[in-house]
Amino acid sequence: MDGIKLVRERKQRLGDQLYGQILEQIVSGTFEEGSKLPSESQICKAFQVSRPTVREALMRLHADGLVATRQGSGTFVQKRPPGHLTRLAKVSDVAGLLRCMEVRIALEDRAAGLAAERRTPNELERILRALDALRDNAAAASGGVPAQADYDFHRAVASASGNELFAAMLEMINDTMLQAMAVAHGITREGSEERARRVIEEHEAIAEAIRRRDPEGASLSMRYHLHRARQRVTDGQRDL
Repeated sequence: MDGIKLVRERKQRLGDQLYGQILEQIVSGTFEEGSKLPSESQICKAFQVSRPTVREALMRLHADGLVATRQGSGTFVQKRPPGHLTRLAKVSDVAGLLRCMEVRIALEDRAAGLAAERRTPNELERILRALDALRDNAAAASGGVPAQADYDFHRAVASASGNELFAAMLEMINDTMLQAMAVAHGITREGSEERARRVIEEHEAIAEAIRRRDPEGASLSMRYHLHRARQRVTDGQRDL
């Protein structure tokens, strides 16, 4: 545990700080791919945090596919994210982004399925207009997908769910979502136009399932898109 210490920032949750700083150690190569992480008790002592805080951070690293636990052996680094991850965004911003994605997966999966069941012709038209705007903005951004256009599409889907609480909950996390999207786009802006095309295709799949009134397909397409969005941040492959 030499050289790995928690630098506390008063305005950030300890879980985010611990997650972000272990992530930074993995990205920098302090913990190499295939190497074993310190035990929970060692991390608790080094960072002076509680065991639940350590477990939260490790669970999130597991969810991102960065570490894996071997029964009876411990936790090991499974892969290293690209070095540009922490050059283009602070580790605390990356942690906040991934926490936001957890909420969005839980919320928007169900909202998309309900939208496929309940959407009106006018609501479908709003979704398709938002999709067109997303395409136009992505083309103008030369391979990027601007945060506001992205958010507007997801807001249109939530509004079509027939339950105003879905849209209200998205509005509640509007600022957080836009900040998280901006961080994600900053991290992935070096990606190719091919990746931007795939992102648009994911949105098209969601809209098409809603148009077909296919709840299972809409839910699956939304869940796939959000998981891929999360993976695009942490994975080293440029063209995901």
